[in-house]
Amino acid sequence: MTHASTLPAPAAPKPGDGGHGRPARPAHGLPPLAQALALFATARLVGVLVLAGTAWVGGKHPLALLGRSWDSLWYLGIAAHGYGRTQYFRSTVVHSDLAFFPLYPGLIRAVTTLTALSGGAAGLLVAWTAAAVAACGIYAIGARLHGRAVATVLVLLWGLLPHSIVLSLAYTEPVLTAFAAWSLYAVLTGRWLWAGTLAALAGMSRPNGLAVAAAVLAAAACEVWRRRGRVSHRLWTGAALAPVGWGGYVLWVGRREGDPLGGYFEVQRLWGSRFDFGAGSLRFVQHLLTHGDRFVFPMTMVVVAAAVLLYALLIADRAPLPLLVHSGVLLLIALGGSGFFECKPRFLLPAFPLLLPLARALVRTARARPWHAVLVVGALAGLSFSYGAYLVVIAHTPL
Repeated sequence: MTHASTLPAPAAPKPGDGGHGRPARPAHGLPPLAQALALFATARLVGVLVLAGTAWVGGKHPLALLGRSWDSLWYLGIAAHGYGRTQYFRSTVVHSDLAFFPLYPGLIRAVTTLTALSGGAAGLLVAWTAAAVAACGIYAIGARLHGRAVATVLVLLWGLLPHSIVLSLAYTEPVLTAFAAWSLYAVLTGRWLWAGTLAALAGMSRPNGLAVAAAVLAAAACEVWRRRGRVSHRLWTGAALAPVGWGGYVLWVGRREGDPLGGYFEVQRLWGSRFDFGAGSLRFVQHLLTHGDRFVFPMTMVVVAAAVLLYALLIADRAPLPLLVHSGVLLLIALGGSGFFECKPRFLLPAFPLLLPLARALVRTARARPWHAVLVVGALAGLSFSYGAYLVVIAHTPL
């Protein structure tokens, strides 16, 4: 048995929804999941085409931008040569590749070993495949909680976020989101071993993959408390597995650096990244408000502020505990971390549950005033495509 607030029952089928026993097949042929994936793929394809056009106008090569931008170069270096690269700028700024978690470069290495693809092409293949897997997991969660219409819109909105161009780059956010979505779905359906295993893999993808383990542990603790400890061994095993990926890598880096508990965090500090409860972010916001700066930074403030508002709406909607914890931890890391202020919206890409209130509202709007919904989606698409091209081709700021 499971607690209603932790593992909710599936949403009641709507007219035309087809019930939960078997997917409905609309009159035009595509099942709902295929529709959602088609919309997501179309959104990302158009985003890439806009980027490509902008790049060609500027005399740049689109594939080079997609496969070898910023952090992609670090991942490709790890995939090709292993860990060991360090860049020294000054005594307080030292960039080591140990800051980058190993799963994504490991997958790139596997693809280049098994195929004739170059590192950049392999990175894109892994990222694009992971984005599709993530979209399926996001759809599964949306359909379970609120039905297929909301699930489809949820996937579309995730593909139209201002920073969704990152989902088309050789970056780790699609990989993390794929493991996060399916781990959270496993929690919602009571599959604790899968939840823990996928959370461990999420923890090996990125530093903020810790949010997935936190969600699994919170849900497991709630279940243990509710059942007064009389739970299956699968729950205990899943909960034990959840933090293994993140914790294992942090301890490995610490041992390599001569400080098992603090070594990894020293590596991050030398990159300029540390958790200071938002002090660095507040100083940067003060600078923007008093001096002004490039367009990327005010846009970052808007995106983060919107994420805080959406999280409040998610709480008001009484979303399941795992989704609240997952999104809350990601938001806390983004708000409380200093360094690379412009990267904070990217760090929030795996926090897809924040889009649930917006997806539900858009579905209600579509049923009452279809053209209003079309205008909203069109505006989001225009912002996503143009801003994505600006970020990668024009802005010259870390992604």
